[in-house]
Amino acid sequence: MPDLPWEPWAQPRDWGIGAWLAKTVLLPLQFLFSAPSFLFLGTLTAMLLRHPDVQFYAIDRVAFVLLLIAVAGRAALLRQNLCVFQRATWPMLGLTLLALASVVGEPFDQDAWSLLASKLLVPFAMFHIAGLIFTSEARLRHFEIFCLVVLAYLTLTAIAFLSGAHALIFPRFILNADLGIHVDRARGPLLQAVANGVSLNVLGLVALHSYMRGKMRGPALAVLLAAVPIAILATLTRAVWLSFAGALVAVAVLFWRCRSRRVLLAIPIVAAAALALLFSSEQLRSTLDDRLNEEGPIEFRQAVYTGAWDMFLERPLLGWGFHRMPDELPRHVTGYQEKILYPHNTYLELLAEQGALGFALYAWLMWELWSLRRAAVPEHEGDGFLTREFHRLWPIILGVYWLNAAVVVMSYQFVNALIFSMAGMLVAQRRRIALDAQC
Repeated sequence: MPDLPWEPWAQPRDWGIGAWLAKTVLLPLQFLFSAPSFLFLGTLTAMLLRHPDVQFYAIDRVAFVLLLIAVAGRAALLRQNLCVFQRATWPMLGLTLLALASVVGEPFDQDAWSLLASKLLVPFAMFHIAGLIFTSEARLRHFEIFCLVVLAYLTLTAIAFLSGAHALIFPRFILNADLGIHVDRARGPLLQAVANGVSLNVLGLVALHSYMRGKMRGPALAVLLAAVPIAILATLTRAVWLSFAGALVAVAVLFWRCRSRRVLLAIPIVAAAALALLFSSEQLRSTLDDRLNEEGPIEFRQAVYTGAWDMFLERPLLGWGFHRMPDELPRHVTGYQEKILYPHNTYLELLAEQGALGFALYAWLMWELWSLRRAAVPEHEGDGFLTREFHRLWPIILGVYWLNAAVVVMSYQFVNALIFSMAGMLVAQRRRIALDAQC
């Protein structure tokens, strides 16, 4: 999608009053149409900083609607095809229609519709919008810088929480024990330690890619990469630690011969130093020991997983319906008296709520995302963002997402939007190369 020209203001004396009024009224629309990448990144920022439990105006929804208007308006002005379907579109569409069919027939439930947007509608839209917007290296550069800035913010927030420097934490609702969960861990604005850890892992891989290809190499980026292991440890979440360690091993195997192998050695060294720092403090050591030896959550998850599997066996084909599991699951779990239970597993939730059909559609979708690792790369790729090295990192990014999806339900709008936006960029690159080959 090419840029629309942004013409500087002419002198008012050259305008008639009607033209002046028309330009004044249309100025906001002109700005929306001429800066789509910034609007896209602003929408991601709103999704990061606005948690559903926070009683604040739905700025993320407003930003999302503005983004849709801007993309549709640009497509109309440039006479471009707005509906560009990809292979991944079909399973995403199938999952969305399956969930809509079960939600529409029930009384209005705000939580159900909010989860539907976070899990399906928003990722579905961001996947296709990213493919329309990020068609030039300049816009991909904007996205890369955004990822580094967000990584720096999340890392600083996690380390500030670990060290007790709460004055540095923003927004302040992160410290509110009445909102979200995991108040004793570095949970960031997502108010959930696993979601925060997934974001740190994925954005850390993007930052490592920036460093390895030399585009943004410098002391600031090196310090940021060195601080990421400390932020990961601050989440006090075993799945996050495991995915981080696995990602490090995979990156070391794939990129050991690259020019930046020194940084691949430095990261585990810093991680070991961070672990030593934790054990040097009696309070932090006690917290870490308690977390490593905690068995209650494991027993609880085993009971919940067994109940979720029993739900699937009762209705194996189409499941119980979208967002029906929290209310139905307590009837299938013994030993716990909670009236509402959550499955803590994306895949079991899919099986229980949308049955084998929904799970098959999701597996198809994940296969399409996995296949993007083989997408073509321009012959003269230079030092752009979507290089061959990024395609090699893509399976590791998906692996981080999949592993953590086994211990939580991936209903986090920012995490889903981030992953599917990058997938949309890869699909758009493949489409551009295919079109160039035909010309």
